[in-house]
Amino acid sequence: METHPSRDARSRRATGVVSGLVAAVAGLAAAQLASAAGRPEASPVTAVGGAVVDLTPVAVREWAIRLFGTSDKLVLGLGILAVLAAVAVGTGLLAVRHLPAALAVTGGFGLVGALAALSRPEASWRDALPSLVGALVSAGVLYLLVTAGRRTRPAGAVHDGADGAGAMDRRRFGRLVVAVLAASAGVGLGARRLGAHGSADATASRARFLLPRPTVPAPPVPAGADLRVPGLGPFLTPNQDFYRVDTALVVPRVDAETWRLRIHGDGVTRPLELDLRQLLARPVVEHDITLTCVSNEVGGPYAGNARWLGVRLGDLLREAGVRPPSEGGPADQLVARSVDGMTIGTPVEAVMDGRAALLAVGMNGRPLPFAHGFPVRMVVPGLYGYVSACKWPAELRLTTFAAYDAYWVRRSWAQQARIKTQSRIDTPRPYADLSPGRVAVAGVAWAQHRGIERVQVRVDGGAWQEARLGTSDGVDTWRQWVWPWQATAGRHTLEVRATDGTGTVQTGTRTGTVPDGATGRHRVEVHVRALG
Repeated sequence: METHPSRDARSRRATGVVSGLVAAVAGLAAAQLASAAGRPEASPVTAVGGAVVDLTPVAVREWAIRLFGTSDKLVLGLGILAVLAAVAVGTGLLAVRHLPAALAVTGGFGLVGALAALSRPEASWRDALPSLVGALVSAGVLYLLVTAGRRTRPAGAVHDGADGAGAMDRRRFGRLVVAVLAASAGVGLGARRLGAHGSADATASRARFLLPRPTVPAPPVPAGADLRVPGLGPFLTPNQDFYRVDTALVVPRVDAETWRLRIHGDGVTRPLELDLRQLLARPVVEHDITLTCVSNEVGGPYAGNARWLGVRLGDLLREAGVRPPSEGGPADQLVARSVDGMTIGTPVEAVMDGRAALLAVGMNGRPLPFAHGFPVRMVVPGLYGYVSACKWPAELRLTTFAAYDAYWVRRSWAQQARIKTQSRIDTPRPYADLSPGRVAVAGVAWAQHRGIERVQVRVDGGAWQEARLGTSDGVDTWRQWVWPWQATAGRHTLEVRATDGTGTVQTGTRTGTVPDGATGRHRVEVHVRALG
């Protein structure tokens, strides 16, 4: 029986597509197993994703945060997998025509993954192995499947011996595909279990960790700080709802019992190296502090308020012999380096001027979540997170802004960034459909380390009206506010502005987040239904 040429071409294409995709799955599973045995950050998807984040222009990254929010890392990972799938299909189609070229493409992508892994902070030559192992396995599976597919007879064809003794039918090819996928699933499951075992010590150390009693406890949140207006979030943001914006595609899971912090650099006369027990042998304090991300646009969600427990960072630096620039110290920048290599530069003066700059271990009465820095993170009120809030720090180095640019500064952000005075309308939501009558317009305002003294609201560009403020919990936290609006039928624009503790009124000039935080006033458009 003779095979129809077009049917034979379709069969070859199908063989190529299936072979390419299955080979990619096998290679990724093998690479994942290799990275689980070493560093999770070295897996190809994570390494390439990290390199993409590093190389992405600031404007594109800010657009992704606006569009996808805290799901930006998931979207990035899915995008990389989609690209890999497309390349796998193309490589499979190439393989049925020219197998050596397809194998070379597979090896090239393995090299790209290896180079991406080696470009990551704290990388060693071992980090190249997962991508190389994955490429080798993928190439082997591709060769196996494509050569088997070349010997596959269409269903119903009469075998006359021309194909040779090694001829296979489609069923046998299908069984080979299923076997490879089953093996890949087993390898992937093994990688997951190995990764879980690798982080088990960290998980167990967090479960065992008991927060110390504060030497200086924070007073209770004052009555009236939480206005309890429907649609307005709680005064203290629950840990699970607290925003997270960072570059870690894989959240570091640090074992509290092996964590170490080194303090050294310019002006350090007594270098320190501390474990967690030694750190917490010092006085422990509690303080309510609102954190804000510099990527937060006007009215954005990337601000949260929590009760932090930790050791005063300024006291620790003085113990190491550090003097701030105002006292003649040679260093004006404190560079914190995370366990994953992220660097964040903080003004030494701000850390040592008496504000509650902390090496925090607790958040709202619980050990820090892994995603928020367990076992230790920095919290410095009054500064945007990218210049103050290093998570998982392993090193604190004293230097100068002239001598060193931290990670974000090398990507067009300002060296220093004091939080701008901002306010936000949380209720009603944009484009809400409201009934006429009394409507509670409410939200939050913040100007950390200066405090909020006044919030005003206006409708449709009219006169500013005084909002009622929640009770102040100090200058380092946001304040809730509410204004009763007698809503009338039609479309309306609500606008808010705040005045900070220095008397500075929030500007109406609209600017973007780069280089040191957004400015402008939050506006919300709503529709009020007509009576009847």
